[in-house]
Amino acid sequence: MKSDSRRVVRGACPLDCPDACSWDVTVENGRAVDLHGARDHPFTQGNLCVKVNRYLEHTRAPDRLLTPMRRVGEKGAGEFEPIGWDDALDEIGTQLREVIATYGGEAIWPFYGTGSLGFVQGIKGAGQRLWNALGASQHLMTICHVAGEAGGRITLGQGTGMDPEDLRHAKLIVMWGYNPLSTGNHAWRFISEARRNGAYLVAIDPIRTRSAAQSDQHIAIQPGTDAALALGLLNVVVGMGAEDSEFLRKHTNGWQEYKQRILEYTPERVSEITRIPAETIVSLGQRLATTRPSAIRVSNGMQRHSGGGMASRTIHTIPAVTGDFTLPGGGVVYGTAPAFPANMMKLRTGDLGPPTTRALSHTQMGENLLNLEDPPVKAIVIYCANPCASSPQQETLHRGLSREDLFTVVIENFPTDTVDYADIVLPSTMQTEHTEILNAGGHLYLQWNEPAVEPAGECLPHTEIFRRLARVMGLNDPCLYDSDEDLARSILESDDPALDGITLEKLKEHGWLRLNLPSPYLPFADGFPTPSGKLEFNSGQAATTGLDPIPGYTPPGEVADDALAERYPLALVAPASHYFLNSIFANMPEMLERAGPRRVTLNPADAAARGIAEGDIGRIFNDRGSFEAEIVVSDIVRPGVAASIKGYWTKIMGESGNLNLTVAERDSDLAGGAVFHDNRVEVELLRRAEAA
Repeated sequence: MKSDSRRVVRGACPLDCPDACSWDVTVENGRAVDLHGARDHPFTQGNLCVKVNRYLEHTRAPDRLLTPMRRVGEKGAGEFEPIGWDDALDEIGTQLREVIATYGGEAIWPFYGTGSLGFVQGIKGAGQRLWNALGASQHLMTICHVAGEAGGRITLGQGTGMDPEDLRHAKLIVMWGYNPLSTGNHAWRFISEARRNGAYLVAIDPIRTRSAAQSDQHIAIQPGTDAALALGLLNVVVGMGAEDSEFLRKHTNGWQEYKQRILEYTPERVSEITRIPAETIVSLGQRLATTRPSAIRVSNGMQRHSGGGMASRTIHTIPAVTGDFTLPGGGVVYGTAPAFPANMMKLRTGDLGPPTTRALSHTQMGENLLNLEDPPVKAIVIYCANPCASSPQQETLHRGLSREDLFTVVIENFPTDTVDYADIVLPSTMQTEHTEILNAGGHLYLQWNEPAVEPAGECLPHTEIFRRLARVMGLNDPCLYDSDEDLARSILESDDPALDGITLEKLKEHGWLRLNLPSPYLPFADGFPTPSGKLEFNSGQAATTGLDPIPGYTPPGEVADDALAERYPLALVAPASHYFLNSIFANMPEMLERAGPRRVTLNPADAAARGIAEGDIGRIFNDRGSFEAEIVVSDIVRPGVAASIKGYWTKIMGESGNLNLTVAERDSDLAGGAVFHDNRVEVELLRRAEAA
């Protein structure tokens, strides 16, 4: 690393956000003194979000973990003593060897979340070769977007869609469960450009979010009923005779079967399901029928329920019926990450070959820790994750992590709720301190991150931790010791034309490079990469998963359960914070002050029915658990819906609990996705504001 007195180092944000911003770090005498968005990056354009603007402060926070630690108290108490790296790794090695000798490698569970989306240090590659060599269980990343991505993939053939930059060309934009002003604000620039040119902006969301409040129209939908709304909109389009018959004939299969289903979902029927007025459904359907090009930007909230995969399938069919897939500024996009043809096999396996061990679901963490057999989980290594803040059914999870016969390693930057359950804690570097290469979920640029400063304290990159652990375990395969640059280079070993001209040397020199794709990018104008070569209204892949092969409406498991609603009449949704990114930044005093205490928002009618007023403290509960929160009374949520921001740490907020105590460890209909928004609760007054 250069030691010039002043220099600017190009990097990129690795956090769980589609924007994957390019940034520049100014370093003076070895200390990072400024971090701002890269001004030459076409998507970042010099701006960062309110969260990442504080990233340098975050790296220097007083609670940063700087040395390895060993547990000295009970699990969950967070009592540790500092130890050296050699002692920490020797203890881990001893424990893992004992587990393998007694139960086999599958008794080890490498567990990771979305704390870093990088290929090298993040969840796409870090540690994968080591776990493969040890024969550990594989980890299924089911916690975030998988149902929605799978729904798009089995319908369109790939999980990507239009280039979000092309939203600027749209004349109608539908934000479906998408709040860019809080969860990826750079797309708003392209949306705003479209609006200046006459585009109409619609937000479909149970909550009037910051983005919905600035839209031309907000449609407050009942959580989990998105597929029914999509069918109702298409009912209007077909009723007007506005479907693109030529595109449907050339580029789709099963249209007549799908059309029959669409005709069943009249605006009146859909209104009863979604609680959206029939005239609103008709009006938006007419806009979709008559406005070209129309674009739909879908995000994660739409698919976090029992029917999330089918909802995604159904929404992804809309541009085929309206003919927007052939138009710049038209189509649908859930994410762009699948457009990147990274050589994931090379990155994750080296020369070891693909793993053949069992795969364990992130969403079922507590259940797997408590009840899995043949073999049981006896060791878990957690990194890029804070499940004690972010995973469902927290009571079950806490019991699983409290097992005295479970050896737990947590690799972290900060003393999270999850760290408190660790036997060994290892401190890791942050993005300004290590090498990384990143793609994006919201644009088409590949990006390089050069380390700007030396690691804080005794922190090590994930890659170095896993290299050292491989040595301790006595593993000899050379690929386990590849350098960070070797790992980064491996993802570019592809013959895919999208990577033509992209080399690691060029990427390091420039900091970012666009994939070699046309602009505008129309991935489905000439067909679809499905088994039939067409958009599959009738999908054999869907049938093999147990889904109806024809897109339709799968009611949410709890929200649509009328009997359950008698006991728990409120549908609780957990939107993302404007100030936290999942649980990251939720330990920063400035961010906590701006975010405020844990709150639950109730519609005025629901608050009045319970005798609850603004500022009162409520108990939010169901059969799985309960938490406490300050009540906000506002019509930003529709009647029957409650909303509470996710991401708060229980250890910081006190004994009020975590909203995920109420969420079930239940799978969605596709890919085992989590069901955070398919959750019925009741709210009762705990104490008045004046007594709080």
